[in-house]
Amino acid sequence: MKLNKLLTAIVSGLAIVASAHADTYPSKPITMIVPFAPGGTTDIVARIVADRLGKELGQSVVVENRGGGGGSIGAAAISKANPDGYTIGVSTVSTHAVNPACNPKLGYDPITGFAPITNMARTPNVLTVNAKFPAQDFKQFLDHVKKSPGKLNYATSGTCSIQHMVGEQFKAATGTFILHIPYRGAGPALNDLLGGQVDMMFDNLPSSMSHIQANKLRPLAIAWNKRLDMLPNVPTFAELGLKQVNDPAWYGLVAPAKTPEDIIKKLNAATVKVLNMPEVKERLKAQGAEPVGNTPAEHATEIREELEKMKGVVTKQGIKLETS
Repeated sequence: MKLNKLLTAIVSGLAIVASAHADTYPSKPITMIVPFAPGGTTDIVARIVADRLGKELGQSVVVENRGGGGGSIGAAAISKANPDGYTIGVSTVSTHAVNPACNPKLGYDPITGFAPITNMARTPNVLTVNAKFPAQDFKQFLDHVKKSPGKLNYATSGTCSIQHMVGEQFKAATGTFILHIPYRGAGPALNDLLGGQVDMMFDNLPSSMSHIQANKLRPLAIAWNKRLDMLPNVPTFAELGLKQVNDPAWYGLVAPAKTPEDIIKKLNAATVKVLNMPEVKERLKAQGAEPVGNTPAEHATEIREELEKMKGVVTKQGIKLETS
């Protein structure tokens, strides 16, 4: 009986401590790890949210870029951080589905290694070419690619990133052969695409949008449920008969596993509030992103479902990390 009372007292005490911790949280700046280099879509979405999130929480949210490994280096850093709410990070299709599906020996588990907070935004993927590429529309592009097997290449933010997976899905759907050139993030990949060192890129729209608007890149197709108002002449992959390439990307927010639930709830509430702010909505929309702001449980479901889907793609296409 005394033992039971003692255990009850201990549990109650821990609950009180956790609650007090959440009440005073945050009492110092928060680090938001972006698992890709500056300049890419993940970085753009993270910085738009981090700016307002810091003001909402009363402490600055400092973005820290840790690129490399298709996002796996940064994701591993998030999962291994102290679960006290002062290190959070961005979850993506690349870090939590594609990369784990390609490489089961990663230094983190996409399901058990994280405490999901929310899905911040979804974005279309877009196929772009340099403005000097000898094709004005998708039909001309596909004809050119089919006549040049193995002679053209596409840039991505890294091996087993979402861009890599979309490129491989495109190759399988069209029966074409295009070489994969991986970079340490979408920013460096875009720089070489703009400079003409690579031929094309399957990118997330926000990181390419400004270059499209400046007529430095030519968009040929998008992965979205309908044509975009800002790109009315660009067809969806579904319209072009390539439904398997028509999935959008998403950008979530996660903390290390075992982060106290009260802190997760506080971060979720603050982030959802930020995503519903008109100025944040406008900034995301201007970049081609659509704010989401769902519950931790809903984002956890998205991660699990995306992981299973990508495992299927990797198996079907025979994709292996060491040969990519």
